[in-house]
Amino acid sequence: MSSASQNRPWDVHRLPSAEGRTVLITGGNAGIGYFAAEQLAATGAVVVLGSRDRAKADAAMASIRSRVPGARVRHLALDLADLSSLKTSVDGLGLDHLDAVVHNAGVALDDPPRRETRDGHELMFGTNHLGHFALTQWLAPLLSAAPAGRVVTVGSFAARSERLDLDDLQSTRDYRPKRTYGRSKLAQMSFGFALDRHLRALGSSVLSVVAHPGGALDSLTPSRPRVHVTTPGERLRALPAALLVQGKDAGAWPLVRAVLDPDVRGGQLWGPRAFGLRGVPRSEPVPAHMADPAVATRLWTLSRELTDTDAHLGFR
Repeated sequence: MSSASQNRPWDVHRLPSAEGRTVLITGGNAGIGYFAAEQLAATGAVVVLGSRDRAKADAAMASIRSRVPGARVRHLALDLADLSSLKTSVDGLGLDHLDAVVHNAGVALDDPPRRETRDGHELMFGTNHLGHFALTQWLAPLLSAAPAGRVVTVGSFAARSERLDLDDLQSTRDYRPKRTYGRSKLAQMSFGFALDRHLRALGSSVLSVVAHPGGALDSLTPSRPRVHVTTPGERLRALPAALLVQGKDAGAWPLVRAVLDPDVRGGQLWGPRAFGLRGVPRSEPVPAHMADPAVATRLWTLSRELTDTDAHLGFR
């Protein structure tokens, strides 16, 4: 971090103004995405909630407006599991530029059977990675038109212990839900770092940053009655865990900093300060397996083939 940012400590409760900026958050209707949307709305930004479910998006927007007077928030119909729909969704934004996108939406399955997207891809890999990979292509012109566009990819602690099987990205030979989820998040993170290298090579003004929420539990998350309710009993039972992990409101802090902080640099990884699990956001070292250029190049090529996207993802 620069000396300027050290002289002005980042305060998660006193965020800088983002008036005039527009941010799209995929999966912004629930969980960490919701709290990132609420926090960004409080800065004056226009926040777009990308969501398949209009009713859930309406509930999230009502919750944000009840807590942030004058919040400027809107819904974008977005289904990352249907690649053919993404261009139409982006056209529906009706914008001439986009200041940031937060690739947050995700599917996490705990049990078999293996499921597939509309396009025939394994559901978690297809939604979490391929959907965001393809979405980036359609957003590229809008991000490039912004003064300093940012792509913020939301990773997971689950990716640290996984390695990609480039010969079985779709988990067709050996499907284990938790491992498949971890690998889908690793693919996202690998892409986020590779995208920044790609953007630097092109001389683009757009930055690609990766952020993760650490350990974020529903039971430690403050209630938002229209979106999520944590009972007093659930919160009481979870108190011992609060020594190590946090709620999803705090889990959103690294994402929000990755969007807003002018001292954030492309290719960085942001997460919670305490062991990467809880606390205020900081820049942390990038694990070698997440930034392996050979793996990233092969993943990029295979992702292009699976999604039928342009070699440069629309960036020029």
